[in-house]
Amino acid sequence: MCPMIASRLKAPVTAVITPTCRFLLKCGLTPNALTTLGALGSIAASLYFFSRGDFFVGTVVVALFALSDLFDGTMARLSEQGSTRWGALIDSTLDRITDAAICIGVLLYFFDSPTSSLTVILTLYVLVTGALIPYIRARAESLGIECSVGIAERAERLIIMLVATGLYGLGVELALNVALAVLSIIGTITISQRLIVVARS
Repeated sequence: MCPMIASRLKAPVTAVITPTCRFLLKCGLTPNALTTLGALGSIAASLYFFSRGDFFVGTVVVALFALSDLFDGTMARLSEQGSTRWGALIDSTLDRITDAAICIGVLLYFFDSPTSSLTVILTLYVLVTGALIPYIRARAESLGIECSVGIAERAERLIIMLVATGLYGLGVELALNVALAVLSIIGTITISQRLIVVARS
């Protein structure tokens, strides 16, 4: 199973962003507040720009707000309170809503187009698999089973989706369906991998 992007880049990225995280904490910004602001910005941008067909602008704005994910975890660890279960729950919940909002924004744009049925079907499938992947992990871990395996964690899936929407906005129309197909395949594989881990345990 391929190592996940987040795992491989965690240490160097943390080292780079730590000074900024300390500065934000000194300014009075809490990790949960940053998580919420980043998620709300991503959700609003996805629903507004993608549904209007402004895919490139939407991608840039969503990506900027999504950067909050790089900072909130480090800020939580550096804060006096430290990482909390409430913060972890908020972060995970808002991640799910953000991912869904991106797909919904795409669906709103393509839904009425008779020539885009494939895009709609693939986006719906990606929406479902995107919800199932973290659900299976959470359910498994509630049973005491470690289940963080898979070739497609959130970081990989988000990067693929945003690259595709950005390219589509630049006129590379094939990029979106190709990315959605790839996300459908790796999402299915990841679900299967996690189910196998649970079954073997």
